Amino acid sequence: MSYSYEDLAKMIDHSLLHPTMTDAELEAGCQAAVKYGVASVCIKPYYVARAAQLLEGSGVLVGTVIGFPHGSNLTEVKRYETELACRDGAVEIDMVINVGKALSGDWDYVQKDIEAVCEESHKHGAKVKVIIENDYLANGGAGLDGDGIKRKLCQICEAAGADWVKTSTGFGFIKQPSGQYSYQGATEHDLKLMRETCSPSVQVKAAGGVRDLPGLIRVRELGASRCGASATQAILDAYQAGVESESGGKLGGGGY
Repeated sequence: MSYSYEDLAKMIDHSLLHPTMTDAELEAGCQAAVKYGVASVCIKPYYVARAAQLLEGSGVLVGTVIGFPHGSNLTEVKRYETELACRDGAVEIDMVINVGKALSGDWDYVQKDIEAVCEESHKHGAKVKVIIENDYLANGGAGLDGDGIKRKLCQICEAAGADWVKTSTGFGFIKQPSGQYSYQGATEHDLKLMRETCSPSVQVKAAGGVRDLPGLIRVRELGASRCGASATQAILDAYQAGVESESGGKLGGGGY
C-alpha cells in the first residue's frame, strides 16, 4: 500500500513537551509544524494561547496535555485545566488517567476522572485522547494480567466518551534491575490490542518510540490514526528523500 505525504503528515501530533524546552524552541516547533503540515502540535499547557496565535489559519491544530505526565491530579484540577486550555485555543486534549487508581481496581474513579475531562472538552468542541500509559501496566494489576488491564481501560475510555485511546506519555520511565530508567512506548502488541478492543468510533494514538518513517508507517498499518512524535522533521524528510530517489515507488512495511 502506498501513502501520500499528506496521509502521513496528518497522522503526526508534533510533540513539544520536553520540560527543558524554552519559549524560543516552542515557537520554532510551531513553525516547523506549519512547514511540514502535520495534524497538530501537542504543546505545554502554558503555551497554548501563544501556539493558537502562531498556528491560526495554518490548518495545524493546537493540542495540549492534562494531568501530565503522571495523571495523579485531582479530577477537578484536570477538569479546570481542560477548561483553561480550551479557552486558550486548544482543540485536542491528551489526558493521563490516574494510573494508581487503575492498578487499585477503582474503575468507577477512573471512569469519572476521564468523563470529567471529556465532558469539559466536548462542551468546547475539543476532542480527547486518553493516555493509559501501557509501560506501567505490563505486569497487570487489580486482579488482571497486563493485557487484561489494558483492555479494561480501553473499554472504560470508550464508555467515558474518549475520542482516542493513546498508548503512552513518552515519559513513563520504569526502573530497570540495573538502576537505569527506560520505557518502550508504543509497541505493536499494544496497538493491535487497543485497536481490537475499541469500537471503530474510538481512534488509537501511538506515542513514544516512533522515531523514523518505517515506524510511522507501521503504526498506521496497525490501525493508529495519530502518532505523537518529536522526530517529525527526520520522519517527513525521509519521505521526501524517498520520493525523490524512487519516484513512484510504494511506501509500506518500511520500504519505498
